[in-house]
Amino acid sequence: MVDRRNKPMALATTPGLPPQPQVNFSHSNSRVSAVLPTGESVEVLLYGATVISWKNRFGIDRLWLSDAAKLDGSKAVRGGIPLVFPVFGTAPDHAATSKLPQHGFARNSRWEFLGKSSSESAGLSDSSVKLDFGLSSNTLSEEARSMWPYTFSIIYSVTLTPENLSTSIVVTNDGNQPIEFQVLMHTYLRIEDISKIQVTGLEDSDYIDKVDAAQTKKQSGAVTIAGETDRVYTPVKGPSHPVEVVEDGEAVFSIARDNLKDVVVWNPWTDKAAGMADFEPKAGFKNVLCVEAGSVNGWVTLDPSDAFEGAQTISD
Repeated sequence: MVDRRNKPMALATTPGLPPQPQVNFSHSNSRVSAVLPTGESVEVLLYGATVISWKNRFGIDRLWLSDAAKLDGSKAVRGGIPLVFPVFGTAPDHAATSKLPQHGFARNSRWEFLGKSSSESAGLSDSSVKLDFGLSSNTLSEEARSMWPYTFSIIYSVTLTPENLSTSIVVTNDGNQPIEFQVLMHTYLRIEDISKIQVTGLEDSDYIDKVDAAQTKKQSGAVTIAGETDRVYTPVKGPSHPVEVVEDGEAVFSIARDNLKDVVVWNPWTDKAAGMADFEPKAGFKNVLCVEAGSVNGWVTLDPSDAFEGAQTISD
């Protein structure tokens, strides 16, 4: 055997790429889930582009989902983060949306999964994954199009990091006439005990009390829940100031908003929970608080070719 003086050296081992976020389809391609290398996860139902689970690295779900929630596309999901668009509640006196069902059609429509993007760095704590979903007048059901005959497109993004969950929406007016709409991210937060909850960041803010004849009132101090609650706040400190959910003196959630001026605080309490067939267990009202970022006090007007962007980031 000839001993070559300049024989090739073994190549240096290429360092392996850092662990990547994993994205998977399940349930006959009706759900998309993502898991970070650090263990956090999120799951989105294509029906409504509804986030139905957000778990921390210990596998604890931070969102409340009813045990009786319909996840088969037969009705809007009770729990998680349903997306309300283009009307909040019903608006019989608003011509453009008067024919629409409660909370509009976004939460009852099948969305398209547009793809994922992720960012990694040497530190796993910096990893994240973004899932994009699309809905437009072209993909809307014929029934929904007949009730809201505008030309539009929406991209809804769900971004998971080890520290937080963000949901963002971009609505584009692709038609030749202005459109008016409302939008809300109807987030059901999982808590331990509603009697120990305070919501801060809404002090001195005006709100519409939908449980008391839609009267306008002013918040004094932190919000506490002692009965059915359904309020639309317009926080005086603006969207950039976080709204915090404090339980037994400890901040358990912080919600920051971008271009979503309103916050809805909702809890059904005993009687309303008992009257909703898809709310289970009935005592579950003790373990849920909805703090919902949106623009629902009035209407967003979007001129042709213009786009509206809004987002929330929930940290735990």
